[in-house]
Amino acid sequence: MEQEKKLYTLLVYSENIAGILNQITAVFTRRQVNIESLNVSASSIPGVHKYTITAWCYDDQVVKITRQIEKKIDVIKANYFTDDQLFIRETGLYKLSTEVVMQNPEISRAVRRHDAKITEVNPVYIIVMKSGKTDDIISLYHALDEFGCLLQYTRSGRIAVTRGTQEQVSEFLEQREKSNSMK
Repeated sequence: MEQEKKLYTLLVYSENIAGILNQITAVFTRRQVNIESLNVSASSIPGVHKYTITAWCYDDQVVKITRQIEKKIDVIKANYFTDDQLFIRETGLYKLSTEVVMQNPEISRAVRRHDAKITEVNPVYIIVMKSGKTDDIISLYHALDEFGCLLQYTRSGRIAVTRGTQEQVSEFLEQREKSNSMK
């Protein structure tokens, strides 16, 4: 029985050190796993950055990739998750032809049905923004594409937090601090 690839989200925490992003992405390259999205930002812990990485891979691959990333000197902690274990959001931006939108009121209705916001209007284009789950962002793209009004489209990288009450790395850092103080 052949195993299917799944979409995994890795949350990686590190100190803010130049070159660490290259080290992390190199792990995926060596395993020939393509990164679907990547978002890097400060975490809720001062001095700690959070990398949110999505990739389609097999169960055994994600385990090996996570272990290899955790071995990097400047990485504090790395974990992998499936979508049901996280609260996930993305943002999509859609540039639409003002002329086409003005000629077809169904386009504005589609934007409202998808709970998106029109953020800019000028004589040439209209900018629509949609925040939500990946499927919702893509669904609006397909709806707008059918009208032939899309000039440009882009989607942000995924942002995610665990369903727990604190950053996964917080407990790890607390335990590390306790063991260092006992030495």
